[in-house]
Amino acid sequence: MKAIRVHSPGGSEALRYEDVPQPAPGAGQVLVKVEAAGVNFVDVYQRTGLYKVALPFTLGQEAAGVVTAVGSGVSEVKVGDRVAYCHVMGAYAEYAVVPADRIVRLPEGVSTQQGAAAMLQGMTAYYLASATYPLKPGDVCLVHAAAGGVGLLLCQIAQLRGARVIGTVSTRAKATLAREAGAEDVILYTEQDFEVEVKRLTQGAGLQVVYDSVGKTTFDKGLNCLARRGLMVLYGQSSGPVGSFDPLLLSQKGSLFLTRPTLGDYIATRAELLERAGEVLGWIKSGKLKLRIDHEFPLAQAAEAHRALEGRKTTGKVLLIP
Repeated sequence: MKAIRVHSPGGSEALRYEDVPQPAPGAGQVLVKVEAAGVNFVDVYQRTGLYKVALPFTLGQEAAGVVTAVGSGVSEVKVGDRVAYCHVMGAYAEYAVVPADRIVRLPEGVSTQQGAAAMLQGMTAYYLASATYPLKPGDVCLVHAAAGGVGLLLCQIAQLRGARVIGTVSTRAKATLAREAGAEDVILYTEQDFEVEVKRLTQGAGLQVVYDSVGKTTFDKGLNCLARRGLMVLYGQSSGPVGSFDPLLLSQKGSLFLTRPTLGDYIATRAELLERAGEVLGWIKSGKLKLRIDHEFPLAQAAEAHRALEGRKTTGKVLLIP
């Protein structure tokens, strides 16, 4: 079968389209014929070596497809089931072996493309808005990269929970998408200082929470946007790592809170996985949550997909199709 492999860290040229043996499921595992794999910034971090992974490896942590074989002791799914999963390496491939307890069935009316687009980014947006900081009416939040894959979903979920959403984007076209997703105010950070704008838009009161997936270029100013005892949720670093940080700053800026969450800790048990995936997939089926699948690349063009993602040329979700 074909797969995208990384033999040494590097740029998009480090992605190799290769023949590898088709895996077989062991006890407690299932074999999935991948119909769509999600492209995420975590894949970029792993490709560049920012996040360490034993070499060589098959990239990708999110996919959806059809179960073609099951190992012994598997009761969660059966051959022929349409399924999706995330946080299991090896998704950039025609087939993937996945632990059965990490798989969720797709409901009727949700396509495998939608499943692949929803798992990692959809559940991330869901836990950020409902668990890391449970948004409520009266809250004001800032969503950086509001037209990105997580950003568009986070704007929608925040609005569903009754919060006021301020988004940051780089272009007017992206600003339109963010507004359509639920952002009441949108700041073009390429033309405006988002710290100044947030203080103006909140009349100096500040924010209850900042959702920051950008990191290096936004972190310091984001702290200045928070109200007393506000929360900085740093869940990504598309512009680079924040670097060294003195916790005393949190005290000086109003007894602030800082968290660096990851999805894995919010779907650690199967019960948590089923609850969060079920909620997100159910919203997609009902139309309450709208996915934007921006680009679909053939698996062989994974390098091009990474370049598009890193070059801020995408909005919503990027998929690879084996």
